[in-house]
Amino acid sequence: MSRPMEAELPGRNHPAPGSGERPPGPPDDQRPHRKGAGVADIRRYGQPPGLKDRRNEEHWAGRLYMRDLSPYFGWIFLRLGFSPNQLTYLMMLSGVVAGVVVSLPVSGTGALWTALGGALLIQVYLLLDCVDGEVARYLRQTSVAGVFLDRIGHYLSEVSLLIGLGFAAQGGWKNGGWVELGLVAALGAALIKAETDNVVVARAKSGLPADPSGGDRALRPRSTGIALARQAASMLRLHRIIGAVELSLLILAAAALDTVLGTGTPAAIRVLTVAVAAVAVLQTLLHLVSILASRRLK
Repeated sequence: MSRPMEAELPGRNHPAPGSGERPPGPPDDQRPHRKGAGVADIRRYGQPPGLKDRRNEEHWAGRLYMRDLSPYFGWIFLRLGFSPNQLTYLMMLSGVVAGVVVSLPVSGTGALWTALGGALLIQVYLLLDCVDGEVARYLRQTSVAGVFLDRIGHYLSEVSLLIGLGFAAQGGWKNGGWVELGLVAALGAALIKAETDNVVVARAKSGLPADPSGGDRALRPRSTGIALARQAASMLRLHRIIGAVELSLLILAAAALDTVLGTGTPAAIRVLTVAVAAVAVLQTLLHLVSILASRRLK
């Protein structure tokens, strides 16, 4: 969940992180300084109306439970003096470490514990992804750098987890076909994000606004057949299995199944790896076709 930019007055001096000064803002803005903020203040100023309704930005887990929890952790991080970008770095770290943990060369119940550890770390990643933006909005420290780091964090976390899945399917830190499938899935996930981000880049280089006019209508392919295919793919939600949150839960479920079956090989993990690689490749192609057939580049 990325940090949206907010208008800032030219020449405004921001307080140093941890200084305890009240965040800059209009004279009638009475939000407390960071160490005097309460959970209700963070919810009020860090979660503006409509935050949970952002169709393409807000994760379902954020709407379901994480946005209810994040202000409590935002309160802690504000009092400890963390800056928004520092929280984003921690988000990146938790996502990358999750992939490393999943890849650890263990078997049997050990694989179940590494899958559980990876799933918990991805929940931390999701929490920090909520908190960094809420702290940025509360302190009025949103920035282009923050948005950039947030996107890089998403790339790194998904790629790391998919590569970790490949090593888990391989059964250790060694080369093999399962690792290569994990790399294919990771490349697909990165390309899908790159395709989306490069729409903004292409429009900016052409002197166009970031968002095309027409709202959701501009996202729909002009071809009826492609539009129906896109709608069907969206309804199936198969693309979600390469997302960090969903994938971490699927890895945990597959590891639990392998433990119950007791075959001595990560059979369920391998089936998941094949499915994820197939979806990543297919989604990369379909997403590219959908963009080219829509009005997003017009």
